[in-house]
Amino acid sequence: MVILRHKLQLAFIVIVSIALGLLLPSFYKAANQAMGISKDVSTPKISLGNTDASFTRGDEKMLTHNSLQRQHLRSSRPPLPPSSPPQTHPCTCGKGSKLLKDFIPPEQYEELQQQRAKEWKQYKERTTSVLSKPLYALPNSPLQYPIQGFTVQPLQPTLIPGLGLYAETQNNYKVVLKVSRGILNVVKKTTEATIEGEGSSTLTVESSKPHVINELLSNVSYTSAFYHINSGDLATFQFEDDEVVFPIAIKRTQMPILYKMGKDISSQVTIVTKTFLRYPQLNKLINSIRHFYTSVKIIIADDSIEPQKVSGENIEQYIMPPTQGWFAGRNLGVSQVTTKYFLWVDDDFLFTKDTKIEKFVEVMEAIPDLDLVGGSVMGTRYYFSLFYEEGDEEEGGCLYRKSDGHFHTLPGYPECILTDGVVNFFLARTDSVRKVGFDPKLQRVAHSEVFMDGMGSLMIASCSGVSIGHYSNSKTNKEYMKFRDPGEKDKEHKKRLHFSKNHLKCIKWG
Repeated sequence: MVILRHKLQLAFIVIVSIALGLLLPSFYKAANQAMGISKDVSTPKISLGNTDASFTRGDEKMLTHNSLQRQHLRSSRPPLPPSSPPQTHPCTCGKGSKLLKDFIPPEQYEELQQQRAKEWKQYKERTTSVLSKPLYALPNSPLQYPIQGFTVQPLQPTLIPGLGLYAETQNNYKVVLKVSRGILNVVKKTTEATIEGEGSSTLTVESSKPHVINELLSNVSYTSAFYHINSGDLATFQFEDDEVVFPIAIKRTQMPILYKMGKDISSQVTIVTKTFLRYPQLNKLINSIRHFYTSVKIIIADDSIEPQKVSGENIEQYIMPPTQGWFAGRNLGVSQVTTKYFLWVDDDFLFTKDTKIEKFVEVMEAIPDLDLVGGSVMGTRYYFSLFYEEGDEEEGGCLYRKSDGHFHTLPGYPECILTDGVVNFFLARTDSVRKVGFDPKLQRVAHSEVFMDGMGSLMIASCSGVSIGHYSNSKTNKEYMKFRDPGEKDKEHKKRLHFSKNHLKCIKWG
């Protein structure tokens, strides 16, 4: 039975081989006629047991046809979109938006507009890189090159990875590399090629052997010509009519800032608050904290007119000049944190059995991309999303704040959603919030502003299940209430600040 099965298999192979021998000439003829080649072509040689390709004249004709096809593709492909960034256009202020220029005194408008235009231009210069330029990959290119991830240290020579040429057989090969903010060199040379332009921004390599070209390309180094901690360059790589562009990121490596976290919550989190003339509420907050967390450090920024000493174990009270304001106190408090995270609370909040800081820490440790996670106050989970349109250089941008706006749930944590802003009860990465900061120009009318300034920098979530209480009897404190309710002057000041600082044309609160 075994011998019979082997004989049947052998017979099947022979029949298939004969069939292929009969069919392949007709197939190649039909294929070439379909592509416009009228002459007959010979049957390709099929070598059983030998992996080396053996070509006939028919194969050479096929290669020649492919080359003509590639040239036809180049000449017939539509023009690419412009490589420069798209032009900006005026944004549209939705119904109900506040036009910020209406809050600028007419005699101040022209000067403020000029100052804003100058600051905007400098901001764009700092934040726009040559790497922002759109790049397009051309079809059917014989060039291999890095399309992402090639980063060099400023002024340090670095080999360019992945350069290669995979072209059809011909007598000679010539490739050209060009950069605009650096110089090119070949680390290892050979006598089988001609190299021109070493130490300059244009490098030419020419040889009759493709493997020599590729060996030299694997030894091409790039060195930035200027020192900049975060910049870039665009390299042009050319062979005959094929030309591609790839990015080179020039970036100084940042020193990591790491924290030593113990297993206890006091080594992980510092509680921070800002107080002003509300010592009864502040003392209630401290007592509620100590009921659940006996050793966590509490930092108090205090700009009261007549400060009172707040004592207790592991409590730090920082006395400020009087009435410096809400955001100035936040800056001071956060500046003194030495733990990886800080928990922000208002001075009239109360810890309850649902104020589980550990749950916040668990989420932040599991999702390193997160910078800030908020909870709820007395069961109310306040959050909002921000929609920003840059607008044009003259008028500025449009901002819409949408209450209860969010994006989607946080992967792995269905009780959490990703959003742009949360309530004044949140856990944050100390370093992340320090980079954004709290604008001390905002003394009383301020909450959304830190999230506006942090948009695009802070990754924010809001989670249910972690809540804090609220105790307020401020209305009996007449001195406090003089400062608590902002007048129209403070509100107009904030709108003027958004006009000049944030380059905004209008804001809509929804």
